[in-house]
Amino acid sequence: MRRRDVLAGIGSAGVVVGGGAIAAFGFPSIGDDPASGSTEGDTSENTGDEPIEIETVDAPGSEAGTVLVPAPDRPTFVDIFGTWCPPCVKQMPALAEANDRIGDEVLFVSVTSESIGENRSISEAELVDWWDDHGGNWTLGLDSRAELTARYWQGGYPSAVAIDASGTVRWGDSGIKSADELVTGIEQAIKADGDSEADT
Repeated sequence: MRRRDVLAGIGSAGVVVGGGAIAAFGFPSIGDDPASGSTEGDTSENTGDEPIEIETVDAPGSEAGTVLVPAPDRPTFVDIFGTWCPPCVKQMPALAEANDRIGDEVLFVSVTSESIGENRSISEAELVDWWDDHGGNWTLGLDSRAELTARYWQGGYPSAVAIDASGTVRWGDSGIKSADELVTGIEQAIKADGDSEADT
């Protein structure tokens, strides 16, 4: 094989990998330091890291402000999605049902790492419209630095994790899940908290 063919192949692989990272984590916001939230190589269930403060959006079921993920006082369920992601749209009815069934027992939050704002990939108004159009009615968060996504992403969109109050991931998976699958995953985090309370 000629040297220029090898170099062209290497360059193409770099484009594919870079495109995959953008597809996975969205475009970073201007001025972001992508290394700051990296948890590369961390495979432990309990990250031992401090909770991440996530900005929340004024949208159906959500108020503008911030939340800590994981919540320090109760289990947390995190759905990582993108508005550009067709499977994420298909996941919304199951998320709504799971939230109706179990949302009061946990911090139930959906988070996107898309760049929000003027001259970004999507405006906040477009995000709120997408949320409303697809039946979102729980906490909606922005992971503008992709810290939460880097910590909890399960390898595909949508991704979901259930975390107990100690910060230990008790369940996580990617792809479209039924409401029953989501509730079963969330119940693992709730049960872990109940077990630890019984031990004290």
